[in-house]
Amino acid sequence: MYEKKIMSLEDVKRVAGAAESEAQKNGWNVVIAIVDDGGHLMYLQREKVQLGSIEVAITKAKVALTFRRPTKFWEDTVADGRHGYLAMPGMLPIEGGVPLVYDGDIVGAIGVSGVKSSEDGLIAIVGAQAL
Repeated sequence: MYEKKIMSLEDVKRVAGAAESEAQKNGWNVVIAIVDDGGHLMYLQREKVQLGSIEVAITKAKVALTFRRPTKFWEDTVADGRHGYLAMPGMLPIEGGVPLVYDGDIVGAIGVSGVKSSEDGLIAIVGAQAL
């Protein structure tokens, strides 16, 4: 029988804390969103950043979860001319969303928005590595 792995709130706070530390170290104000394996919001943090970044961060997390890969993959794919991916339901091909993987299973995702997409991506990766 397969045992499903899930994130605890403690896990989520550890991921968020690592992401927040990376953002603060660089002086970046961002939104950090973390979703569970069903795409439901478990954590949201916003620090001195535009309101529009809230939904962007949540959506980046959901895209990373739904398509089981970092959103940078889709940003690069579209940049390479494969524009058809822009029409995929629920797609946001902008770096900053990263699946959260524990023991080989995707247990959620983190999305970050507020600075350049490459900087959002760095923050998300640091957060994901804390899991």
